[in-house]
Amino acid sequence: MRACINPHPFSGTVRIPASKSHTIRQLLIASLADGVSEIRYPLDSLDARSCVSVCRALGAEITEYRAADPLCPNPPDENNEKLVRWVIQGNGGFKRIPAAGRRNPYPLRLDVGNSGTTLYLTLAIAGLQPEPLEFTGDVQIQRRSAAPLLEALAGLGIHAESRSNNGCAPIIIQGPWKGGKVILPCPTSQYLSALLLAAPLAPAGVITEIEVPLLNEKPYIEMTLSYLKAQGIPFEATRDFSRFVIPGGSSWKPFTRSVPGDFSSAAFPACAAAITGGPVTILGLDREDPQGDKFFFDILTQMGCAAEWLPAKNVAPRNNSAAQDDPGPSLTVTRSGHLRGGVFDLNATPDLLPAAAVTAAFAQGDTALINVAHARIKETDRIAAMAAELGKLGVSCTERPDGIVIHGKGGVSGGLVDGRGDHRIVMAFAAAALGAQGPIEIESAESAAVTYPGFLELLEQKSQI
Repeated sequence: MRACINPHPFSGTVRIPASKSHTIRQLLIASLADGVSEIRYPLDSLDARSCVSVCRALGAEITEYRAADPLCPNPPDENNEKLVRWVIQGNGGFKRIPAAGRRNPYPLRLDVGNSGTTLYLTLAIAGLQPEPLEFTGDVQIQRRSAAPLLEALAGLGIHAESRSNNGCAPIIIQGPWKGGKVILPCPTSQYLSALLLAAPLAPAGVITEIEVPLLNEKPYIEMTLSYLKAQGIPFEATRDFSRFVIPGGSSWKPFTRSVPGDFSSAAFPACAAAITGGPVTILGLDREDPQGDKFFFDILTQMGCAAEWLPAKNVAPRNNSAAQDDPGPSLTVTRSGHLRGGVFDLNATPDLLPAAAVTAAFAQGDTALINVAHARIKETDRIAAMAAELGKLGVSCTERPDGIVIHGKGGVSGGLVDGRGDHRIVMAFAAAALGAQGPIEIESAESAAVTYPGFLELLEQKSQI
């Protein structure tokens, strides 16, 4: 789909979708538990649906409940019903693969769609049981290597085979998990999160020791560990997360939790506020949540915006935002003066690069996004993609091996850009269009639904081609 977005003012109150990272972790933990869990206000997106599909294929029973959105002005019907909770009957550690999978002489095939989080986290979990499983996904997934994770799994006694021989899907995994000591460099934190979620479920007496010589995206490890701590699962970790020791013999327990809002998604309406001036008030975020992408609001402040947290109050979100019981605190982003450039280290928060890059295009002066080479191994090479597509809008950029310098001159022209099938690139240019000199057309705009369904409608997209 090609979306065409015309420049126009943007302000109001929006509720941010639930966190993808939290949603997928909760789905997997609930599916691994032996009992019934309830996940309230999860993310209802393509990536989340991919994870649901995988969990169901492995024997978890997942029932969804929807309710009419009270914020929608139309009469209640199936078109304005929102997902409000999943009730999940877990499968005791995915150790009871459905009988249909066992009778098949070929491995049970699991399609993760575009969800790298689902792929990496489930690869390790699959190593807990003796049935072979084959993982595949869309074209982008089949270009994203899991080689360091596969090597670590093999070091733990698990059969881990990339059929393409380059660490990419299709991938065959087959236990058992024998434990031992492995070295796991983590250009993406998801490799380590995968082992942290799975290793406690190894048999009692099995010890998994992980040496981590490289760790990007550290806040996501803090997020994963918060789930282990909440359930009292034992582990040892050095202060710098360079070494972990995890004994087997634990189990994940059923739970009832709400999913907090997604700071990664919040970056895009905040980016729109920075570009147009706002004000934009954002609901649904937990200021104390370990998500690293809250750093985006520090970036905006340093670039000349105001970002103000206020206590919960009775504010009405725009009508395409999901409703929840408690709006929580609000965060309002505004800009009155010019944006200015700066230097920002995105090692812990590579998903911010597209939003930060387009914001920088509207600044006066250079903005350097540094220490973020791992942005090149996301859905696409985001460093190269942002440099190329911003160039189409008259913005000069300098690519570096580990980042990008945007030579901002206060705005962008209109034109046609390629979203590269990457949801964050699509949303970044959709926000940029609001302050552009003319309309911006975006190819593969449908990709925004991977993590933020309704984002283009939120920006009041003018037409679809």
